[in-house]
Amino acid sequence: MLSHPRSLLAPACLVWLATVCFGSVLRAAEVRVDFARTNGVIRPLHGVNCGPLCYRGTVDLSAYHRELGVPFTRLHDTVWLNAEAVDIHTIFRDFRDDPALPENYDFRQTDDYLQTIADVGSRLVYRLGESIEHTPHKYYVNPPTDPEKWAAICVGIARHYTEGWAGGARQPIAYWEIWNEPDVRPAMWTGTDEQFFRLFEVTAKALKARFPEAKVGGPAVGGTGDFAGETFTPTPFVTAFLSWCRDHHVPLDFFSWHRYTSDPWDLPRRAQAMRRVLDDFGFTKTESHLNEWNYLPRDDWQPLVKEGQGLPRQEWFAEMNGPAGAAFTAAALLLLLDAPVDVANYYTGEIQGFGLFDFNGVPKKTFHDFRAFRRLLDTPLRTAATVVGSSRVTAVAGVDAARREAGVTISNLDPAADALALVLDGVPWAGATEYEVLAVDAGRDLGSVAHGQLAADQRLDLPRIRPPCVVLVRLGASAGR
Repeated sequence: MLSHPRSLLAPACLVWLATVCFGSVLRAAEVRVDFARTNGVIRPLHGVNCGPLCYRGTVDLSAYHRELGVPFTRLHDTVWLNAEAVDIHTIFRDFRDDPALPENYDFRQTDDYLQTIADVGSRLVYRLGESIEHTPHKYYVNPPTDPEKWAAICVGIARHYTEGWAGGARQPIAYWEIWNEPDVRPAMWTGTDEQFFRLFEVTAKALKARFPEAKVGGPAVGGTGDFAGETFTPTPFVTAFLSWCRDHHVPLDFFSWHRYTSDPWDLPRRAQAMRRVLDDFGFTKTESHLNEWNYLPRDDWQPLVKEGQGLPRQEWFAEMNGPAGAAFTAAALLLLLDAPVDVANYYTGEIQGFGLFDFNGVPKKTFHDFRAFRRLLDTPLRTAATVVGSSRVTAVAGVDAARREAGVTISNLDPAADALALVLDGVPWAGATEYEVLAVDAGRDLGSVAHGQLAADQRLDLPRIRPPCVVLVRLGASAGR
């Protein structure tokens, strides 16, 4: 609900505009929206990694996750903040035991963790495997000595969460993902390519044989490939993996991949490339999942390694989670709407350095971007939006099914386009249009900046807000019409 002019509380009065702006050089860019022309739907691509329970329950982010309406929660690296949950070794503790016997599994802490996710209404991408290990000695990311037995353990886990076996409660498991980043070595895999391909094949076939309707996939590759101009070449690992799955008739309902970058335009470009690669290998019906993504300042991983700890790492995470990271995140969410991606999961939805929250559970700037994107989904029917004056400004517009509410989202990544204007055509209500402007910037967390009524020409010159920033504008019919 709008909090200031009483007339803005009318039922037909919600429109959202998110603007990401970087520069301060004065030059106008104009976004022209025609609400009379529809163009598909706005998709819920604001999934996350990790659920709301952190620090063994001392931090519970459930209210925030419920507010965002997180569509998919991927279960990877949960042990970093909620030990003894999800990873294979936390559930099946002794590989010498018989996976057919329910007493050899310990589901208790994983049950509790998954229940908090189900309680906020999110569906699950269950990663079968282990969390990343940055320690000198690798404890759990080694190839299983018996792939068939490991696959049987995965089937036991799936039985628990889909059939109620071993005292289980049915959970909203949407996807079963086999392993994570087997190409990132040795932190995620200490074996060979062929050892992983064999493990994936055995496990995927075992799951599909027992649960033919389940969606099984992976392998959540850390590297997809490289561009040379417009030509994309997948990594040797990706090529070998897809060749193995094709030649050995391995079920692959979805292919998952990761990308951390400083350029949000890289995400849809890479998604297009990965779709072509899958199609070229014959996997035309295989879904594409970008299930880890985030802003990588200056495309530099150095602050994350041991030698980068201290002030460099602190400043790196501060940029990732501050106004600059917020600007990137808003742009990425908008750009992915036009990309051939079926599921996307931001890394992460909890309290670590990459998370939407700090270690005390306080929302970061990026969380408020997700709030703005969530509101856009209330006006899901896309309408035409054209940008004039900048090639680095992107716009998304939408209306609801009743055409009583409308929304526009603008991403501005142009350092020279300081002034932004919105021109509306075919507004789906009669009479005056009122607006409210909110912002995410250095001093605001989606706080109110301005409000008023548009002129008869339905043009709004946005207040200048110091970039990098995100601006949310809500527009609606005046109650006095």
